[in-house]
Amino acid sequence: MRIDLTDTTSSRINAALIEARHSIGSPAVGMVLTLVIVTDEGSAYDALKAAGDASREHPSRIVAVIKRPGRSPRDRKMARLDAEIRVGSDSGTGETVVLRMHGELANHAESVVLPLLLPDAPVVLWWPEEAPDNPSTDPLGKLAQRRITDAAAAEDPVTALGVRAEAYAPGDTDLAWTRITPWRSMLAAALDQKHSKISSAVVEGEAYNPSSELLALWLADRLKVPVERKVSEGPGLTAVRMTTADGEICLDRADGALAELAMPGQPDRHVALKRRDTADLIAEELRRLDPDDIYRATVTLGVKQLASADKPAEGPNGGEAAVEEAPRKTAAPAKKSASAKSGPASDAAKNDSAKSGSTKKASSK
Repeated sequence: MRIDLTDTTSSRINAALIEARHSIGSPAVGMVLTLVIVTDEGSAYDALKAAGDASREHPSRIVAVIKRPGRSPRDRKMARLDAEIRVGSDSGTGETVVLRMHGELANHAESVVLPLLLPDAPVVLWWPEEAPDNPSTDPLGKLAQRRITDAAAAEDPVTALGVRAEAYAPGDTDLAWTRITPWRSMLAAALDQKHSKISSAVVEGEAYNPSSELLALWLADRLKVPVERKVSEGPGLTAVRMTTADGEICLDRADGALAELAMPGQPDRHVALKRRDTADLIAEELRRLDPDDIYRATVTLGVKQLASADKPAEGPNGGEAAVEEAPRKTAAPAKKSASAKSGPASDAAKNDSAKSGSTKKASSK
């Protein structure tokens, strides 16, 4: 069922939602959260489709905010709110409200969205495309307990990660991080099977791929070893190689679907690492609404290391670590001993995977 409202208000939209629920015979509100999507007209269809698919796992009220401030001074002064309401089969298992804000109203979107939030339910905000530099201080971001961005949609994804790190606040996350969950789980499982001293690692992926950067930073943070970043033809993240005293542990995914895990002294095995669509990524993020401490530790580690090449990063011993275009090494954080012990390293990776995996299913880039 669809209802179109022109030049309307938030109170009229709420009244229309109640009437629509009664019309389809489901007066009760059985939704668990409000998902607010801030997007433009060109990206609205794909974002709403992904959110609708995710709502089958997380019944929610989806509020899409499309801003149309206008180009001319006259258009910018004319404030108008148009709404499209979808319930029933047209909106997955929840409700969808598409808000088109014209003129000056586009600068005060939070005043329109606030009355449409479900009472006593969490609020999640998602920017499918360009996100504000500081999501937690954005007027709409202040309404949410969880804020989802996507560095891969930025013009410069790697620089966008640095911006996310500088402005991180509890509740922030990024889909570039969500995409590497299966890689982290698989690598942690491999280290749990093979207790060997790890001396270095290499992460291979497409140029300017934020997920490859985050995976390299995560390995550097958890294993306390230098991690080299190499550019490949893709698609996305393609391989991780870890050098041990017994040989090389390699997780190679050349086709974006099936990966091969090679470990010293064991036969090679194939594992599923299919690249997932946006709906699966959003569904995974909605499974946890608490702050992601592992993401925070990883992204803040890269504040200096994701800087431009002409700004050298600080090395583990206080000196300057070389920063290259390709290949590039991610310096390990400072550690107490001169060498990385394989036991604590694998335990740290295992504990990290357990903490993340308890709330997330495997995902891939």
